[in-house]
Amino acid sequence: MNTSVIRFHSLDSERLDNNYLYAFLRSPNFHNQVERFVIGGAQPNFGPTHLKKMTIPLPDIITQRRIGETVSAYDGLIENNRRRIQLLEQAARLLYKEWFVHLRFPGHEHVKIKDGVPEGWEKKPIGELAPFKYGKALKEENRIPGSHPVYGSSGIVGTHDKPLVAGPAIIVGRKGNVGSVYWSKRDFFPIDTVYYIEAENCGLYLYYALLHTQFINTDVAVPGLNRDYAHSRTLLVPDDKILTLFEQHTEVMHDQIDRLTKYNQALTKVRDLLLPRLVNGDIVV
Repeated sequence: MNTSVIRFHSLDSERLDNNYLYAFLRSPNFHNQVERFVIGGAQPNFGPTHLKKMTIPLPDIITQRRIGETVSAYDGLIENNRRRIQLLEQAARLLYKEWFVHLRFPGHEHVKIKDGVPEGWEKKPIGELAPFKYGKALKEENRIPGSHPVYGSSGIVGTHDKPLVAGPAIIVGRKGNVGSVYWSKRDFFPIDTVYYIEAENCGLYLYYALLHTQFINTDVAVPGLNRDYAHSRTLLVPDDKILTLFEQHTEVMHDQIDRLTKYNQALTKVRDLLLPRLVNGDIVV
């Protein structure tokens, strides 16, 4: 077992329900106690000796099980939606691969292929299609929590009260997670570890095309993606008919993804509001 983690489990299921224990470990009650005991500077440390000094509200076992079942029901819905989102994302990627990698797009039987490019299609450098723009530095201590996601090369790394870029737009990792690609329908703030592509130059086809583009690290000390190199990479550009058809198919998928994402956010908010009240006994189940 990894020595940097602590494993929790109930030794007596008739005194402490595991689902209730799991709910408690995610509650503000537990996290507030952890913060009081955390030690260390650069690398805060929390160990088994601190656990002996912590307390857990312990209602009767029937109440514990009801609380555990209530929280688990929310967790189950959230997980089910998460899996549906993954399947939709996978379906969109497979559609791109089928049409634009294997070239089995609608009507492909009647289109001539020359030098690996269907008639009426062409290859263009990324810089001509969608120039990369630099994100802007925004240190964590300078962020004001708000409704706009902050994107780094590893994805969403926080929120801010003001966006820098209007969505929809594409984010590409510049430093750290080189060549990572994200789609943001919402207005957002890209920090200086990423590039971004403005709404007027991007669409879902370009997003999936970039996901299938191989970017390499062009820096030695710190992993980085050189913009001139990225701009020189070429993409296959289909004719307007196939491009529009692909956008229509993937927009339907992304609309479903957006709805499920918002539903999960609402479920998470309700669960997190209920959790401390259930554990503290403010709400009887």
